[in-house]
Amino acid sequence: MNSLNRAQLIGNMTRDPELKHTSNGQSVLTCSVATNRSWKDANGTKHDDVEYHNVVCWGKLADIMAQYTRKGTKMYFSGRMQTRNWDDQNGVKHYRTEVVADEAIILTPKGMVEGTPAHFEAPDQPGQPDHEADDLPF
Repeated sequence: MNSLNRAQLIGNMTRDPELKHTSNGQSVLTCSVATNRSWKDANGTKHDDVEYHNVVCWGKLADIMAQYTRKGTKMYFSGRMQTRNWDDQNGVKHYRTEVVADEAIILTPKGMVEGTPAHFEAPDQPGQPDHEADDLPF
């Protein structure tokens, strides 16, 4: 039986996206998205939670996102979950879980974000290997 690794987020970008390029020139964009959840406890008291998610876009999707989004843009992202790890210069291991997006939709009302495209999908690239942590410029 196959597995399923799929994530979907709707939230606001918490900072301007950051576009970088790998050593071979491929675009990679990182951004952070906040999602909110509200609920009432047994006493009727309302509670709010915020979760922050790291999102990564590659290639043409990264280039388009860099052009048309900014801090505060309401976004839908769909992709797969990935956890990377690395050792810093002190030998301490760090972990980062992120959504590697293959689809993005701008949900901010028209006129609030410059540009016209609203729905982006990463082109299918069969046979392309997953990106290793060493390929990432951050």
